This record gives sequence, structure tokens and C-alpha cells, in this order.
Amino acid sequence: MRTAKRFSPKEAEEIYLVPYWSGGFFRVGEDGELEVTPLGPKGPAASLLEIVEALRDEGRPLPLVLRFPQILEARVKELNEAFFKAMEKYGYQGTYRGVYPVKVNQRRLVLETVARVGRPYHYGLEAGSKAELALILAQDLSQEALVTINGFKDDDFIRLALTGKKLGRNVVITLEKFAELPRVLRLSRELGVAPSLGIRYKLKAKGAGQWEASGGENAKFGLTTPEIARAVEVLRDQGLLDTLVMVHAHIGSQVTDIRRIKAAVREAAQTYVQLRKLGAPLRYLNLGGGLAVDYDGSKTNFYASANYTLSEYAEDLVYVTKEVVEAHGEPHPILVTESGRAVTAYHQVLVLEVTDVITPPGEERPQAPGEEAHPLVHELWEGLQGLSAKNFREVYHDAFADKETLQTLYDLGLVSLKDRALAEEIFYHTARRVYAIVQGLPYAPDEFEDLEKLLADKLVCNFSIFQSLPDAWAIHQLFPIVPLSRLREPPSRRATLVDISCDSDGRIDRFIDLHDVRAALPVHAIRPGEPYYLGVFLVGAYQDVLGSNHNLFGQVGEAHVEVGEEGFAIQRFVPGETAERVIEKMGFTARELTLGVERLVRQSRLSPAEKGAFLERYARELQGYTYLED
Repeated sequence: MRTAKRFSPKEAEEIYLVPYWSGGFFRVGEDGELEVTPLGPKGPAASLLEIVEALRDEGRPLPLVLRFPQILEARVKELNEAFFKAMEKYGYQGTYRGVYPVKVNQRRLVLETVARVGRPYHYGLEAGSKAELALILAQDLSQEALVTINGFKDDDFIRLALTGKKLGRNVVITLEKFAELPRVLRLSRELGVAPSLGIRYKLKAKGAGQWEASGGENAKFGLTTPEIARAVEVLRDQGLLDTLVMVHAHIGSQVTDIRRIKAAVREAAQTYVQLRKLGAPLRYLNLGGGLAVDYDGSKTNFYASANYTLSEYAEDLVYVTKEVVEAHGEPHPILVTESGRAVTAYHQVLVLEVTDVITPPGEERPQAPGEEAHPLVHELWEGLQGLSAKNFREVYHDAFADKETLQTLYDLGLVSLKDRALAEEIFYHTARRVYAIVQGLPYAPDEFEDLEKLLADKLVCNFSIFQSLPDAWAIHQLFPIVPLSRLREPPSRRATLVDISCDSDGRIDRFIDLHDVRAALPVHAIRPGEPYYLGVFLVGAYQDVLGSNHNLFGQVGEAHVEVGEEGFAIQRFVPGETAERVIEKMGFTARELTLGVERLVRQSRLSPAEKGAFLERYARELQGYTYLED
């Protein structure tokens, strides 16, 4: 009996690029299971498969999210320590005050963990709405921690921020447009509190990547240089110039190129210097967000990567700022960044179960066509019979042309369904043979690049991309995806993923690669009766709050997991949304729906037993998970 070829965890890590994107928080264990190492590579580890199986034993359904608060803690510490080390290295006389933008992930575990772990670093929080500010004001922050107020503001938002300052919080209101200045000054007089103001400077420098358009002269937020000069004059005329404490510049999210970042820092630092020269006693230089996550591990300026490390980012911000302000004899400002993605992305894993496999035709060698078959079917068969490494190009091109012609003839009623079916079997088997030949070549010809996608299985996964991975659908964001087990076996199949939504866009057919974008994911053959789980990684930023209820699929359940020397512990499980909860978002109530169904049942010809059974099932489904259940 032949046994499957075994290979090492190192080989599996290279196939799925684990060392390149994992930040040291994940690895392949010796038993072929993916492990989490939330305290770093030298700390304790836990098998993700064992965690999922423990949750299943408790009756927890999939899909679900695993959250690792220890990873959140590690990322907050790494960010702050990187800046303190950079400042020590370059003799920087200011300090660092990081701010977490709450919009990135407002989940309770995330916000409370970031606030608690950041407290010794005087780590702050940023609000972009009244609701976010309401969350922030209730957190246990240090007195020095910044609470930055960004976004467009109405009177109530400003009142809430000013009252937060009266309560002793270090609240800085960022002016996003000139018209906000008189409003803030009016309300500060009304409440009897002097504001602390920041000005968002509209950078000319642009970022790089998906969000490049969020910077530059056409950016949504920020004051132009003439508006900044006017704001300074207004504040000086009213004797309030000392309230201007911060200049804020934001280059954009997920900035992939460190050169763009350095150019933006230089411009922002110069603006800090010029405002100081105008008499504004600025203390803070807020360089905004943009610290990228290397989703594909390629360390390039590709939109899903970053060509710099965290330490390089911190050192460049510190060095460039120091160089600019010292050239003008100005004091080193307190540096502020508002990194969110880089803090939260790593801590969350989405776990999917494969429920079915859709395999393209041609897996097995087809039968020879009978004499009655269409001549083009015979031509396809003859090409397959004569296929070799020498003529594979010609055979494949002829086969493709024959298949297309047969489709046209079928549409005209000139080819039978039986002939078309056999032709497709022959074509796909030919394509599989050609793909095997191409795989053995040192260079794959361009015209065969789509073969992998054409021949890939479709793994049906129990989830909704619109709820759990909305940016994979909307902007083609790439995420690392790795099987949780069987990583001592070489993956023998290639697949794309499809969700259970009734939408053709509910699929993932782009996967990470160090040199390009893969059209299919290496996976193992699915064994009947044996669960096969996939982990989707780096999904802790934005995914939680951007998800939609398309097809009325709701928020998935989440497990909070801690790992120690004695193993893992599931600290808490938050159930996913029920059908009733999601339906209520649409304006219905369970009571109204039940009454409507009861009227229908009364008018039906069901037997009394059937009526009772149906109503019981209906009530149970309203309380059930919105995803497929066993």
C-alpha cells in the first residue's frame, strides 16, 4: 500500500509563507498542525486544531473567530518600544505618545486590552464619531494619554469632547476644516473650558497602495496652507494661540513604501516648524496612521505588503523629524502616530470548515466517443491520444478552439447534450495533462497561466465573505489562508474558496505569494467524514466592523483564547448572531413573523401534528445560527 509522501513542517511553512507574514505569532508544529505562539516564537504554543476541536466539543458551531488577547498585548508593546528605542538611538529629546484609532476595531476585548496594556506607555485613543468618544471616555487611560478627536463634528460631538477635557482627559480636538474653528471656540466659551486644538494639515505628499487617494491636495480631510494661516490669525486675535498644541498629518492607510512615508514626515515636520515660527506653542506632531501590515510576506511595496519593518518605520519617523526641527532650532515635538491595523490585525483568526468540494470535469480519463459522436468530439479525442511534451501547445490550442466551436453549435441546436458533455470531459482531461507537463517546465508559458484556476477545485466553506471578509470582496484585499492540520502531507490539490451566500461574488480566488498573486490555494484532498479546517489570518483590523448582513448571515461567534505553559484556556465565548437578531435589524420582530406564519399554518391542509412540528421548527430556526449547522 502506498503511503502519502511526508514532508517537514519547514516545507509546509514555505508553501504557505508562514514565517513571512506571521510576525512570529504562528508556526507549523512538528505534528503538522498550525500553532499559535502569542508570546513569540520562544513562548508556549497551542494547536489551532485542538482549540477548534475543544470548541466543537462544547457545541460551538463554525464559522467562528479565535481572538488572542496576548497578541494584542504584544503588538501594543512592540509599537511603543520601537519608538522609545529609536528615540534613544538618535538622542531624540521628545517622547512618543501613540494613539489607537478606535474605528479599526471597536470590539470590547480589543478596546479594553489596548487601553489596559497601553496605560504604562500613556497610550491613547482616537475617536472619529460621538459613539466612539462615548466608548473612549469610559476607558481607564493615564492622565497623559491623548484622546484625539478626528472627523467632522457637530455641536454635540464638540461638547462631549470639551466636557471630557473638563473631566481631566487629555483631549485634543483636531480641526478637519476651517469652519470647525469658530464652532469650537463658541462652544468652549459656552462651557467655560479652554480647548486643546490640533490642525489637520493637508499633505501634498501621497501614500502608496490601496488608499493613496486619501492623501494629497484632494484629500477629504484637512486645511490648506492659506486656511492654516487664517486659523492662526483668528486664534491670535482672540488671545487663544496657546490652545493650538498639535499639527496632524495623515498620509493614508496601509502605506506600503517607506520612501513615501519619509517624504510625508519631512513635509509635516516642516509645517510644525513653520507654525512654531508663527508663535503657535505646538507640543505634538501627529503623523497619523499608515503603518502597514505585510499580508503576503513579500516585503515589497505591493499593495498587500510593506517594504519596511516596524523598527525601520519608527527610526525613520524619529530621525527625519529630528533632522528637520534641529535645522530650524526648534524643540523636538512629542511624536504621535495613530496606528490601528498594525496593532490589531494579528490577533484574530477566522476559522472555516469545508463542507463540500466542486471538482471540474476530466478528473478521470474519459471514454472514447462512439461512431455517432460529432466529428469535433472525435477530433478532441484524437488530440488527447497524441498529446506529448513536444506538441502540448498545439494540442491545447486546438482543443480549446474545438470546445468553443462545439458550444456555438450546441447553442444552435446542432450538437446534442451528450456530445457536449463528452467534449467537455475530453477537454478538461486534456487540460489536466497539459498542466502536468507545464508544471515540469523551468518556465511556464504565459498562455497557460490560467490553467491552475481553470482546473482548481472549489471548496465550499461555511461562511459569508460579505460578513467576515468584506474587503476581500470589495477591494481584493489578500489574507494568508492556511489549513489547520495535515501539514506533514504535501498538498496535492489546488482550490479556490466559495462561500454559502447566494451571490456569485461570494468567492476567494486570489491568494498570497511572494512574487505574484496565486490563482489557487494549495490544499489537501478532502477525506469523507473527516473535518477540514482553514484559518484566515491577519483579519483583526476593520473586518469586524465592516461586515454586512448580505443574505441575512450574521456576526460569527468568537472565542477568546489564552495560551500558557500548561496549554490553552478558552476564557470566553461570545455566540454569533441568531436569525432573529439579524432579522430584527431589517425592521421585523420575531413576534410579527410568528403571527404571520401561524396564520399561514391555520389556513393550510397540514395535520395537527404537522402544524405543531412546523411551528416548533420555525421558532427553533429563529433562535438558531444563521450559518449551516450539522
